[in-house]
Amino acid sequence: YKLSVSPEMDIMEYCRKEWRGNTPAAKRIRKGYEAVALKFASIRRIRGDNYCAFRATLFQALSQATQLPRWLQSEDFTMLPENLLSKYDWIKQWQLRQKPGKRMGEISDEIKEYLILLRKKWKNISEIKGPLEKQEACDKLFKNEEEEYSLYEALKFLMLNTAIELYNADKSGRRVPVFSWLLFARDTSPNPCQLMHNHLNHIGHSGGLEQVEMFLLAYALQYTIQVYRLYKYSTDEFITLYPNDPEEDWPMVTLITEDDRHYNIPVRMCQETML
Repeated sequence: YKLSVSPEMDIMEYCRKEWRGNTPAAKRIRKGYEAVALKFASIRRIRGDNYCAFRATLFQALSQATQLPRWLQSEDFTMLPENLLSKYDWIKQWQLRQKPGKRMGEISDEIKEYLILLRKKWKNISEIKGPLEKQEACDKLFKNEEEEYSLYEALKFLMLNTAIELYNADKSGRRVPVFSWLLFARDTSPNPCQLMHNHLNHIGHSGGLEQVEMFLLAYALQYTIQVYRLYKYSTDEFITLYPNDPEEDWPMVTLITEDDRHYNIPVRMCQETML
């Protein structure tokens, strides 16, 4: 059994263990880790199984949560599957994890359960006052495979909902963020239906999140995702924000990647940084 989120380890110790070589690439990554170590003391490795972007983002969001986000509080939040299905018949082809071929009537109920679970876990964890107890609750949640993967299904569905909202906004002439054009400019996702078929249905199975989908995840959660992209050290893209023009009131989570495919998380902010 693999841990979803490994215990924390000193960030430079981790770097020395993983990046011993003297190639230009290894040197750049080491420099990147040194820069991260000015802000964070430790790193926690995230299990790599094509869900790692979800896992890293959600773990960070929950471990910092002090309240339930507004969008999770809304009355019709759990009605989302029914509401979307009544308008878009093609959502019946949504691919549930390890449950191919389920009829959408059942899938609708199941996704509703996942959304309820997401709200419940977020609420419970955000109400825990002590940082240690909060961390323990997060660790416990991410050791429960059944619940953990149910939460990722909820996130995927929220991404689909956000994509539909953006697509419709653009079609009706309202302003949309630039990434939304890029998302629907791909041959494989000219509309939300194709996005579901060719991308969202595959996340966690045969692929992870692409760059443009990191923006979509950020919008779905209304969180800014800050990523240290170590292989981009000493370029403008070393620290990338999704979205790059975040809303003032969105909370921020921080991730680390060496290759834009796998994500780990930095933890334990250095004292100076906090001040």
